[in-house]
Amino acid sequence: MSPAPQEVPADAPLPAPGAEQIAAIHDVIVIGAGVIGLAIALRLLIAEPARHLLVIDREGAAAGASRGNAGAYAFSDIQPLASPGILRQVPRWLLDPLGPLALRPTYLLRIAPWLWRFWRASRPARVAAATAAQAALNALSAAATPRLLAAIDALPMLHEDGNLHLYESEAEWRASLPGWQLRAEHGIAFEHAHGPQALAKWQPGLSPAFVAATFVPGWATIEDPHRLVRRIAAHCLARGAMLHRASVQALVPGAEGVTVRLADGQALKARCVVVAAGAWSHQVARTLGERIPLETERGYNTTLPPGAFDLRRQLTFPSHGFVVTPVAGGVRVGGAVELAGLQAPPDYRRSDALLAKAQRFLPGLDTAGGTPWMGFRPSLPDSLPAIGRARDDARVIYAFGHGHLGLTQSAATAEIVEALLAGRDPGLDLRPFSPQRFA
Repeated sequence: MSPAPQEVPADAPLPAPGAEQIAAIHDVIVIGAGVIGLAIALRLLIAEPARHLLVIDREGAAAGASRGNAGAYAFSDIQPLASPGILRQVPRWLLDPLGPLALRPTYLLRIAPWLWRFWRASRPARVAAATAAQAALNALSAAATPRLLAAIDALPMLHEDGNLHLYESEAEWRASLPGWQLRAEHGIAFEHAHGPQALAKWQPGLSPAFVAATFVPGWATIEDPHRLVRRIAAHCLARGAMLHRASVQALVPGAEGVTVRLADGQALKARCVVVAAGAWSHQVARTLGERIPLETERGYNTTLPPGAFDLRRQLTFPSHGFVVTPVAGGVRVGGAVELAGLQAPPDYRRSDALLAKAQRFLPGLDTAGGTPWMGFRPSLPDSLPAIGRARDDARVIYAFGHGHLGLTQSAATAEIVEALLAGRDPGLDLRPFSPQRFA
């Protein structure tokens, strides 16, 4: 029985391993200390407590998208972004440089191959297949998440208050109905509501501009996603894992294991390697000769302090591409997509624009004292993650590209990876998630 870890302050450094520990051969090296990588590490340690396991991350635990995401377990979010409905809205969105979707002109040539694959993925047959695969993964996630949270004593951090999708016109609401019908076909419950009184039952203080809404009871939020991932890290350390801050330069397969070469010149060896490095994962895969079309959807948000608004549950504004979430006692306003890669500096006018919209939609919202943030969502063209073995070396497993659903699908991904390493059937058809499906 592992000792219960002490609560770690959100910004406190986690203990680092000594040089002699780093030099040892590891059973598993997990590359990436976001919610996906750490959930995998925890699951592996629960399944086999004696594992010699090292987690490597370029910035440390919970430093990327896991630090400032919207904190939603969006189990009902099964439709891929690549769909005819989204494509019809793209021209209107692109006309607004601070709107739900922005593409920096200087990045257009770089992202063109990804956009072409995105367009191909929007064909009806492929959308239907991707939706079915996403629904299956989310259903597994809904079952796996309580198991993960219970293992780290974090169930009290989960708030199962549902989500309210808000519409400014009957036409907008009617346009959403095919999507809700699709969810119904996959067993997802929801309830439509019309008129100010009906909407106020779910969330008081809404602008009278909203005429209809759809409530999804099976949607949950975590109290603080950054704190959650730090807690997972602390439990991994308490179970004997090591966490090393370093940049991975290459993977080199060998007869005795896979060598992980670091940018500082160190060479570590493991019997198995899991690549869960979020937006940087494709760079690691490329050192094994695989070109996986991972792109970065940059998301912006602002976190407002406690007392900013009496928010009862997460609110989604579909036509504007953002959400408002209760988090850490305050309110987080964020979302939208900017396609600009990993190197361009943040444009915090985007978070300001979202905040202004939120104040218009929630007239009582106090926008003072907010903290802006930008993070990278690692996304593949068909909105499905890459989960499976590397093309030329079965000792390397990929687990990345979860897009907007990293937190949602983290527990399920962890159970799948553990099953693969143990040689068991993961209980899910992994063909739609094959890392080689774009080859």
